[in-house]
Amino acid sequence: MSRQLVECVPNFSEGRDPAKIDAIVQSILAVPGVALLDRESDADHNRSVLTFVGPPAAVADAAFRAVERAVALIDLTKHQGGHPRIGAADVVPFIPIAGVTLEDCVKLAERLGAEIWNKLRVPVYLYEAAAKRPERTHLENIRRGQFEALVKEMGVEPARDPDCGDAVCHPTAGATVVGARKFLIAYNINLGTPDVSIARRIAKTIRFSSGGFRYVKSMGVTLASRNLAQVSINLTDFEQTPMHLVFETVRR
Repeated sequence: MSRQLVECVPNFSEGRDPAKIDAIVQSILAVPGVALLDRESDADHNRSVLTFVGPPAAVADAAFRAVERAVALIDLTKHQGGHPRIGAADVVPFIPIAGVTLEDCVKLAERLGAEIWNKLRVPVYLYEAAAKRPERTHLENIRRGQFEALVKEMGVEPARDPDCGDAVCHPTAGATVVGARKFLIAYNINLGTPDVSIARRIAKTIRFSSGGFRYVKSMGVTLASRNLAQVSINLTDFEQTPMHLVFETVRR
């Protein structure tokens, strides 16, 4: 029987307090069989991304523990940053690596979503391959208005009802988005200007939803600590839309 490997790349709404990120990392490393591949924090985005891999059950366990720790440590009512977010543990995707299918990862996402609600009382939305509604395939639709809007609209607008749990937003941890997807490349290009309006115009030009490249999602953000504007990009299929094409278009 071939070895089964799943990757998980959770994003947390904390990029300025190393102690909190260390605590989340330790909760992941406490699970036998799980290997941490990467950790990245950005103070301007106020966001951290962790990448770990292992057998499906172990990865799902580590993902829950990481979400649990984030819910305990991160208060979105005091959070400010350049990256959109609706949750302390904002998004938790599973990616098939070896011996598993995308559908297997969908099942992992569904189980984790139920566990997060049942044990932590944080409502969960399912996205990408795990989406229960067509519009929730795209993460940006779920994040509309961010945490501040979600607190007001959940339980009022039926379109904001979660897939797992009651329509009651957690007062400090918001909601979590869980899903299954293929490999994604988060690719950020810093511009030689602090003018964020330029970054936003470029982002609108290249993103698919505005008529740009297929498999490109993008937005313009300010990097206050570096006095620069940035085009922040997600490439959801780098084989169909290669990085060099996107870069050259941004440069032009």
